[in-house]
Amino acid sequence: MKSKEYLEEIRNAPGLKRAVLRRIEVAGRTVTFHLVTDVTYAPEDVEYARGVSQKYAPQGFSAEVRVLKSVPDAEAVRKAVAQILKDRFPGMAAFVDPEDIAVEIDEGGGRFFISVGELERERMAGDGVMDAVSAELARSFCGTWFGEVRFINKERGEIVHEAPPEAEYIAAPRFFPIEGYEPIDGAKPSRAIYIADLVKEMQNVTVCGTVSYIEERATKNGKPYFSVTISDATGQLRSSYFSKKATVEKVRIVKQGDSVCLTGDNEIFNGALSFRTKLIDFGRAPEGFVPEERPSRPVPAQYRVAFPSPVSDLVQGTLFQGKPLPKEVVERDFVVFDLETTGLNNSPAMGAMDHIIELGAVKIHGGRITEKLSTFVACPVRLSEEIISITGIRDEMLVGAPAVGDVLADFYKFSAGCALVGHNVQFDYKFIRYYGEQEGFVFDQQQYDTMVMSQRTLRLPHNRLNDLVDYFGFTFRHHRAFDDAFATAKVFLELARISGKLM
Repeated sequence: MKSKEYLEEIRNAPGLKRAVLRRIEVAGRTVTFHLVTDVTYAPEDVEYARGVSQKYAPQGFSAEVRVLKSVPDAEAVRKAVAQILKDRFPGMAAFVDPEDIAVEIDEGGGRFFISVGELERERMAGDGVMDAVSAELARSFCGTWFGEVRFINKERGEIVHEAPPEAEYIAAPRFFPIEGYEPIDGAKPSRAIYIADLVKEMQNVTVCGTVSYIEERATKNGKPYFSVTISDATGQLRSSYFSKKATVEKVRIVKQGDSVCLTGDNEIFNGALSFRTKLIDFGRAPEGFVPEERPSRPVPAQYRVAFPSPVSDLVQGTLFQGKPLPKEVVERDFVVFDLETTGLNNSPAMGAMDHIIELGAVKIHGGRITEKLSTFVACPVRLSEEIISITGIRDEMLVGAPAVGDVLADFYKFSAGCALVGHNVQFDYKFIRYYGEQEGFVFDQQQYDTMVMSQRTLRLPHNRLNDLVDYFGFTFRHHRAFDDAFATAKVFLELARISGKLM
């Protein structure tokens, strides 16, 4: 929902001229908008707000309005300023004591004053701190809020840092026994780890799955090696295998659809976790194998901050539109998703995780794109110039955005019972998995990767998302989460249509 436009309309009512939207609740097919005003309001103001709210409610939902009269309290505003600094600008908060914040209330809102030392005054005034605090206050308190930086003589004491967090708990990896073993390199593994559980450095570990893609290549020196992708019931893994003279002919007979075991090391390479295959053999999961589920919080009863809305594909079709979709696509539900993040670190094994700043997703039901979910995500750090340049997302666009925990709770509900689809899906999935588990939500669905599907189906020189979009003649705005997710969904359907299968 576009909250800015919504409030502009709401504030046309005399009793709601400075109203703020405190929260939105969904129960059944009713959306309740909770408004706060600091002036006396009349029944006709509420009725007007109900009519406006109905325009912004999702299709098929009825709107209700609850209005609360609340006059800002100076102490509550002061505490809010302190909390905003702590959450958004921890480097500045370290130099601001509670008594350094003063608040004055007036009829139109109020002013707040932050007193800092000489060295912090310029940064506080020039880094957009005051504007960000003002914007945050306007989301919680009625009226307009202005901030001012004051200089005081202040000794710089030692910064007291909060105690470091306890070591992160990582769920124990799951394994399954390997059956039908036939040697190529002769590793003789007895069990394989779930691909989804390769989240930290591990030595001499085996993964086992169906070959989705395999291609023989050569190094600059002419030495053959193989690029291979395998899938188990929990995820997909891409790896390179440098063959040996004694076994290269045996590896050349491995084809798509075969089940193999890759034994090697999950290690840090070029700044990311990567599986390095040392040995390859034939082997498979037990007949009728069903992955062990990890415990998770139940699916939330209602959405919190991001609400699905209908969407349809109005763009022209492709040359392949006449071919029917595979039955397995029509009879299953899929959620295609994409993220924008502050960087590339998607594993805690590499140090501090980067942050999700935008999530976009679409749902495919009955072989058609039917719903979308899209939202910015609050970010505790300033965006780099590189990320701003790539995505077009700026710090001020994230002011007031929902927390990652609330967003992933909604995404967990949106994707419940669906397979997950993405382009280079493992990159974004690792962010979803990590931040989801912080909230107790376990994303354990089967995944499909349009990059792998393209490699085995089209054999293009490159398989980037924009290459596939160009191939099919679609148009989209790259490096924005919803646009990338929508384009990926269209590509996914076309690749499934061409190949006649998913795996």
